[in-house]
Amino acid sequence: MASFAYPDRIFPTVQTSRLPALLPGVGLCLAVTGSAYALEAGERALAGKAWLEALVLAILIGTAVRSLWTPDERWHEGIAFSAKYLLEVAVVLLGASVSAATILAAGLPLLAGIAGVVVSAILLSFGIGRLLGLPTRMALLVACGNSICGNSAIAAVAPVIGADSDDVAASIAFTAVLGVVVVLGLPLLGIALGMGGLAFGALAGLTVYAVPQVIAAASPLGATAVQMGTLVKLVRVLMLGPVCLVLSLVAPRLAPQSVPEGEFVAGAPTAKRMDLAHLVPWFIIGFLALVACRSLGLVPTVAIAPIGRSATLLTVVSMAALGLGVDVRTVAKAGGRVTMAVVLSLLGLAAISLTLLAALHIE
Repeated sequence: MASFAYPDRIFPTVQTSRLPALLPGVGLCLAVTGSAYALEAGERALAGKAWLEALVLAILIGTAVRSLWTPDERWHEGIAFSAKYLLEVAVVLLGASVSAATILAAGLPLLAGIAGVVVSAILLSFGIGRLLGLPTRMALLVACGNSICGNSAIAAVAPVIGADSDDVAASIAFTAVLGVVVVLGLPLLGIALGMGGLAFGALAGLTVYAVPQVIAAASPLGATAVQMGTLVKLVRVLMLGPVCLVLSLVAPRLAPQSVPEGEFVAGAPTAKRMDLAHLVPWFIIGFLALVACRSLGLVPTVAIAPIGRSATLLTVVSMAALGLGVDVRTVAKAGGRVTMAVVLSLLGLAAISLTLLAALHIE
């Protein structure tokens, strides 16, 4: 999401005094969610199956609404809450569907491969950005956003390297728009390549920006794809901490920001020490805790299905909010070099990911 983001915290807090301010935006997200489920039901009634599920329809409807109408400030808090906190709760609940056996079944080679993909993609993307003439900090933002977790990575890396606010805004705009494009296009690629659930889930986890977007992209290929995609994506997100630590060591050696030619306007921010409290988001801790509970038999079997349905509903609401935060017109403002850098970096990430899956013989 582009313009309605909250700063990250270890544990989210929602003050009761804020509830009236949340209601309009949350209500709008629920309306989009209801429309998505209604369209899915219509598809099933007319065609016997849903070609586009509610997860994807929520993004499309939200994006269409946002492109035709810009919500004013009274909607912002509720949309931001739905896009951030509700999806984080959904991720936590997904932990009930994953056991330690599932993680171990992924195997050490895959877990090591995920780290290798992230590092390789960052280096490749940074190189592409610099070859296309992007400033160093902008190239780093694009590289980390594409390679780890989209706007969350951009927001975390920006203060570490002292990035300019205009560069951050342009990077996040592309994350929002291309995130939707990848969610819609990746299942078509998976079907065209004849990929199985495990392979496609791993591909989605390695290439899609955010956890709920991974779920949306993997859903057309079944529950196995969703579980594998979620697992791979969360391992990928955990790479944000080590990457930020490395960048905090590199940041003092970066050249001072200057005013380059063209569309990039320099500011004078300075790199900051990385706050370790932001390296492991609260929802990853919650997810791992619920995985542990499931593995120890503390989650009743009868509760797993209702928890899964609740996670799906919250994810659809968050996808509606994501769509409502995307204005496709913002891409044109970022400039051609940024467009080319992001697209080529994304294609490079996909190529690296497919190479890993082939090497590990994941089908």
